Amino acid sequence: MDEQGPHKTNTAYGMWLACFFGAFGLHRFYVGKTGTGILYLLTFGLLGVGQFVDVLRMRKMVDEANEQYYLLHGIDPRLLLSPAEAAGEELRMKLVRAAVHNNGFLSVTQGVLATGKNFREVEAALDDMLEGGYVGIDNDPDTGVVVYVFGQLAA
Repeated sequence: MDEQGPHKTNTAYGMWLACFFGAFGLHRFYVGKTGTGILYLLTFGLLGVGQFVDVLRMRKMVDEANEQYYLLHGIDPRLLLSPAEAAGEELRMKLVRAAVHNNGFLSVTQGVLATGKNFREVEAALDDMLEGGYVGIDNDPDTGVVVYVFGQLAA
């Protein structure tokens, strides 16, 4: 699982490192293992053995904590977007908004102006939308420029 959800592996490792300052088991509280967190506090991380084992299991403990969080809140983690997917979705939404202002038609240049992204990124996003069947492609009758047609938005 990616670093999605409320629990982050780097944060858990940071709390694990806190053992060097006397806060054994802090990472266990973070991932929802309160009982063993108390045990680690009282036994200095099971005399250090538990701390060592946990550093090897940290990612699994974080993934399990996130799974519990999703289950408790009724979230399907398969529906969550990765940061890259979220950025792509944001770009597509900006392109759709630009198409609304252009009566359902959008050239790559208009997309660049509307989003501030470079030509390659905009064209790739529009081509992905074309492959997905979300837009069509045509030529502007006056200029011959390639335009992407947002059928539901076209006037």
